[in-house]
Amino acid sequence: MGGPQLRPVGKTPTIVNRIRAAAGLAVSSALVLTGCSAAGLSASPNDDRINVVTTTGILADLVENVGGDRVDVVSLVPEGGDPHSYDPSLRDIRDVVYADVAFTNYLMLEEQALINAIDANLPASAANVALAEEAVQYAANIIPLVEDVSLDTIWLGLRAEGGGEIGLERGARVELSADTLEGPGALHAYLTGSFGDIDHYFDSTDGLRGDSEDTVGLPADAHTHLSWAFSEPGIYELDLTARLRPQQTDAAQEVASGTIVFAVGVDPYSVPARPGATVLDSGHADISVDLANDELTLLHDRDPKGRHDHSGRDYHPLDEVVVSVPNAALHEVPPDPAYNFLRTNGQQVYQLAQAVLGKHVHGEIDPHLWHDVSNAQAYVQIIRDTLIEKDPQHAADYMRNTEAYLAELDALDEEVRTTLAEIPESRRTLITTHDSFGYLASAYDMQIAGFVSPNPAVEPSLTERMRLTETIRNLDVPAVFLEPNLAQRASTLQEVADDAGIEVCPILGDAFSPEANTYIEFMRFNANSLRDCLGGGG
Repeated sequence: MGGPQLRPVGKTPTIVNRIRAAAGLAVSSALVLTGCSAAGLSASPNDDRINVVTTTGILADLVENVGGDRVDVVSLVPEGGDPHSYDPSLRDIRDVVYADVAFTNYLMLEEQALINAIDANLPASAANVALAEEAVQYAANIIPLVEDVSLDTIWLGLRAEGGGEIGLERGARVELSADTLEGPGALHAYLTGSFGDIDHYFDSTDGLRGDSEDTVGLPADAHTHLSWAFSEPGIYELDLTARLRPQQTDAAQEVASGTIVFAVGVDPYSVPARPGATVLDSGHADISVDLANDELTLLHDRDPKGRHDHSGRDYHPLDEVVVSVPNAALHEVPPDPAYNFLRTNGQQVYQLAQAVLGKHVHGEIDPHLWHDVSNAQAYVQIIRDTLIEKDPQHAADYMRNTEAYLAELDALDEEVRTTLAEIPESRRTLITTHDSFGYLASAYDMQIAGFVSPNPAVEPSLTERMRLTETIRNLDVPAVFLEPNLAQRASTLQEVADDAGIEVCPILGDAFSPEANTYIEFMRFNANSLRDCLGGGG
C-alpha cells in the first residue's frame, strides 16, 4: 500500500534540481523510455495528434483505447516500474513539457517527485487530470484504505491533515522537526523499506538540532508508518516543531510546536510531568500536524481491534497524553549491520514497531481503483471527456472508441467474476505482498487475510515466522501471492511458504508484465492466477 515516498528533508534526490534545470530544455541525449511511445512525445507542428503523458502503463493503455490513432501516449513509469517510488528522468521532463494532457492516478499513489515534475513542467494550456480523484463523479466505487494493525503495543505514525481545508495544492509539504530530547537514553525514529533499506529521521545520539538531519517531510494530507526505538527505560520528553512549505520553493512557515512524552518500560500512569494524562498503549495513533487549526495533536483510532480505517478517532492535545512503551516492546537488535545504529548486535532496545514494512505514505482513500473493472470504466469516461474537451473536432471518434471499449470492459468484468466464482468460497482468501487489492476483494467476493512485506535484509525472528505459518495454517490457504517485481527478493515469504507446502503465485499490482501488457490481459492474468492457485477450475 501507499504513494509518494517519505524522504528526510535535506536529502532530496538530485533529480529535483535537474528537473528545475530541465523545465525549458529539449533533452536530446536522455534515456529512451519504455512505454506506449518508445520515441517519446514530439513537438512537431505537423503532427496534429494529442500528446498525452500518463504515470503508469495501465493508464496509458486506457488512454490508447479511447484515443486510438488520435493520441500519442507515453507512460512515464516504465514497464515493471513502481509508481510508488519512481523518480522522473530528464527524458520524462521533456515528455511532460511537450504534453497536451497529463493523466495521473494520484490519491498519493505516485512518488511525489513524479507528481511535482508533472505539475511544474506541464504547459499552462495542458489538462492535468488525477483520475482516481475525479472518478467519484463517474460513479466509481471508492473505499477507505484499511490496514490490519493489531499489535501488542501501540503503532505510532506521523500524519499531516487539513491541507484541503486551507486550499493547499498537492505540491505542499509539511516538515516535522525534533528539536530537543530529555530522557535517560537515546531515541531513534526510522523507517524500514520493503527490502531492508533504512531511512533515519530522528537520532538523538548526535544531538537533536531541529535541522534537516532531524526533520521528516511528507505531503499535506498524508500519513506514514514509523519505528521508534529507545535504548534505556525511563521517561522521554521529545520537543517537536511543525512547519509548512506551500510550494517547493517557499520558505518553511512554522505551524505549531509541542512535546510528546513516552513512558518506556515504566509505569505510564505515574509520569510527574503529566498527572492525569491519557495513556495510549495499543492500537494505531499518529502525531498529527493539523494545518487547518495550527496544532500538533495525537490522533488515536478508537477501534479496539486496531483496524486502521480512519473511521472512529479521538484527537488528544499533545500535552495531555503519555505514550506507553511497555516491557513487552523489548527486543534484540537484529543481526544485520544496518541496525547497528540502534545498539550493538545482540543488545536490546525498546521498540514501537513500524508494523508494515516499506515506505507507505498514503491518504485516506485506497488509490488502487483499477482492480475493480467498473472503476476502470469510470477512468475511461473521464479520459473520453478530457480528450473531447481538448480536441472537440474529433469528439465522435473518442465517443465511438469509448463505447466499444466499455463494452469490452463489461465482458471483462463478467469474465473476472465468473473465473473467481470457480474458487471454493472457503478458499477465496488473499495473502499478498502489500495492501493494494482491496478493490479486487470488494468487487469480486474475495477476502483479504493480510499482506506481507518481504524483507530479506533483516532475518525475521522465530516468533514472526511462526505467526505467519500459523496464519497460513489456520486459514488453510493453498497459496500466497507476490507481485513479479518482488518475487526475486521475497526469500522469507518463499521459505515460509515452502515450509508450509504451499505455492507462491504471481499477482499484478501497479504495473504490467511481459505476460500481460494491456489492462484486459492484466485483469485476466490476476483472475486466472487466483483461480488456479486457490483451487478453482475443478
